[in-house]
Amino acid sequence: MSQNLQSRRSETRLRPVDLARGHGLSTQAVRNYEEAGILPAAARTPHGYRTYTPLHAAALRAFLALVPAHGHRTATAIMCAVNQGESDEAFRLIDESHAQLLDDRRTLQAVERALRDLDPSAGPAPSAASAPAPASAPSAGPAPGPADGSGGAFIGSLAQALGIRPATLRTWERAGLVRPRRDPLTGYRVYGEADVRDARLTHQLRRGGYLLEQIAPLIARIREAGGLEPLEAALSDWRARLSARGRAMLAGAAELEAYHRQLIPS
Repeated sequence: MSQNLQSRRSETRLRPVDLARGHGLSTQAVRNYEEAGILPAAARTPHGYRTYTPLHAAALRAFLALVPAHGHRTATAIMCAVNQGESDEAFRLIDESHAQLLDDRRTLQAVERALRDLDPSAGPAPSAASAPAPASAPSAGPAPGPADGSGGAFIGSLAQALGIRPATLRTWERAGLVRPRRDPLTGYRVYGEADVRDARLTHQLRRGGYLLEQIAPLIARIREAGGLEPLEAALSDWRARLSARGRAMLAGAAELEAYHRQLIPS
């Protein structure tokens, strides 16, 4: 009987390599996870070798499932909190990740609404040649159009088209949301087609309550995509990544709950 018990005990012993192989990790990675507090401390043989148990295997599965859901740093913090008996702290970290995911979803929805509100049939903002002189220009008014003949809108006409003040456009420029060029003859700001697009999108998002620092990365996405039409693919990818993260949170929660039940039996 004692031999059978000893046999069962030996079967539950796992070497670092046993944990590593099952997850495509190195034995050093397993040791690093233990030192970081992701895994509970391992027992040692009389010769100083680490021995792990199915509990450590469950902890490793939980951590690896949490990483795609919450990121490496937060997943590490969650596991450390659980292993230290601070379950409430672990739940708080998980709640923060869920709140961030919800905020990301709302941001994506706001961008999609703003893009729908950018009615392409409305055409570009009025040019300086057909709109009243910008409020910020001298009394003589600006030149009929940019001196290089390339077209575009002056700050006053664009502000009027959006129903905002020229000062607001200058604030957006300082925040990097619009990047008008300067007319070589007059020095006035000239907003090209891409600038008008960015200004309209910024205006829609500001009306939705978004801060300039929240809008800046979205404008950057549009510029990287090369415009609104290529942005559709980027938005689709963004949506898919949010969905993948949501599924990862479900998987991570299941593995963490399984580990938590072994660690703290009810």
